[in-house]
Amino acid sequence: MAPSVRHHRKEKDKAIVKRAADKIAERLEAMKARCEKQNRDPLTVSREIGRLLGQNTRASHLFEVKVLKKDERFAAIEWTRIKPVTDWHELSDGYYLLRSNVSNWTEEQLWKAYIQLTEAENAFRIHKTDLSLRPVWHQKEDRVRAHILVCFLSYVLWKTLGQLCGRAGLGDEPRRVLAELSDIRMVDVVLPTDTGHEIRSRCVARPSEHQRILLDKMGLKLPTRIRIGKM
Repeated sequence: MAPSVRHHRKEKDKAIVKRAADKIAERLEAMKARCEKQNRDPLTVSREIGRLLGQNTRASHLFEVKVLKKDERFAAIEWTRIKPVTDWHELSDGYYLLRSNVSNWTEEQLWKAYIQLTEAENAFRIHKTDLSLRPVWHQKEDRVRAHILVCFLSYVLWKTLGQLCGRAGLGDEPRRVLAELSDIRMVDVVLPTDTGHEIRSRCVARPSEHQRILLDKMGLKLPTRIRIGKM
């Protein structure tokens, strides 16, 4: 038997399945009552049932539906919940069941490998959403390498911020910290002189009290000025 690992499933998943099952049961009962009152075409009723189950695939396997003929011509519906499947769903509800053909790993090793897959998928989502680094078509190899380097360094900074948050007791939530600190602005102050030259100074706005507390917890200190290099 292939090794398996169980893990608690999110309450959201359970609620989705329950809502889908309740919707199917309600609609099937309404269809059944309609067929009893009206003479309906069996083929039309079958298509409606197919669409209903197709729209609620998370719970469609819990039901057995039959379209029969009354008076040899018109549709009649019989439906029931499949008890063995429903019982298994209730027993296993709240858990992930991971199955693998790898027989020489421990459960901990299998679970760690699975988590690494989810972390890789999450890394792609972070690149596309939080870091706004979506795939870009490049024509030259050096530009492709440069794009990969920028993506890699951005993700390293993201993970570093997450570790700083963890050590500061803020949890692994760089997204919330960045949202809180995003209001800090950097401005260029330009001062003209009598000789016609300009003095340019890049300054960082003073953080709010809440932002300052966050920075102190993570051991970070914002500079008041940033030196502008010569181009």
